[in-house]
Amino acid sequence: MRVLVSGANGFVGRHLCGALSARGHTVIAAGRAQQGGDLLPLDLQDALNVRAVVDIARADAVAHLAAQAFVPAAVADPWYTHDVNAGGTLRLLEAIRAARAAGGTDPRILVAGSADVYGVQPAGAYPLPETTALRPANPYAASKAAAEAYALAAAATYGMDTVVTRAFNHIGPGQDARFAVMSFALRLARIAAGGDPLLLVGNLDAERDFLDVRDVAAAYVLLLEGGGARGEVYNVAAGHAVAMKEMLRRLVTIARVGVEIRDDPTRLRAVDVPLLSGDPAKLRSATGWEPSIPLAVTLRDVYADARERVAAEERANPAAR
Repeated sequence: MRVLVSGANGFVGRHLCGALSARGHTVIAAGRAQQGGDLLPLDLQDALNVRAVVDIARADAVAHLAAQAFVPAAVADPWYTHDVNAGGTLRLLEAIRAARAAGGTDPRILVAGSADVYGVQPAGAYPLPETTALRPANPYAASKAAAEAYALAAAATYGMDTVVTRAFNHIGPGQDARFAVMSFALRLARIAAGGDPLLLVGNLDAERDFLDVRDVAAAYVLLLEGGGARGEVYNVAAGHAVAMKEMLRRLVTIARVGVEIRDDPTRLRAVDVPLLSGDPAKLRSATGWEPSIPLAVTLRDVYADARERVAAEERANPAAR
């Protein structure tokens, strides 16, 4: 099967491309040209470019992962985030529809959404099923809600074979340093290398449903291979939440360093969802998927990745800490 992956050089994209290749599929990787690597240049704000990528790929399946995914950046520039996440999804769907009408393929299309679309829900509602009313609480979440609405509309209006995922917090090796768990790991790795023991944090009381990125990629592969039904939404979740303070405690235990933890008001969000966990029963029933990597293993791998990054920094600049 030929699979077009947008955002192929991103955090999830790299793991998904590897998982697809391991299953014997041919991957057509597309992404921002400046990210480097063997990618088809993809600009989700350029409809002509998107159509060209679709025509070149001639894909049997499409995994649409490319997005502006950092919430503070969305808060700073909601228009850009909307145009990339919602507008870019619509441009991709329209390019696929036009190519199909011209005699091209009719691919299974996975639009990777986010559990952030759920926002704040009543305390007794967790873990959340896919039927939960959406309450996006920031511009990133709103843009992802719009993107998934376009995907579901494409199935209902044009008969396109779209599925939407709502992935809960996924972590693992290769994650951007801006995200909380990797930022903790990197700071601890710098402390272990002799750096200042200060670690600045945001809200550690928030509870999140954490998954290993490799388990998320495995779920996406099953859906791309035909699991699940057209026009449906699937949570990708562990089914239980862990507090951020517990995630940090576990990382400190792994790192075995002394650390001074201090609150940083600049790291707090205007609206911070206190609890977020999802019910994965629908995905399990449709595909047989189950998360297979324990959180302890994921955190060890995250810290090992952080140690490697810090070592690389020191080789490049021995004075850096």
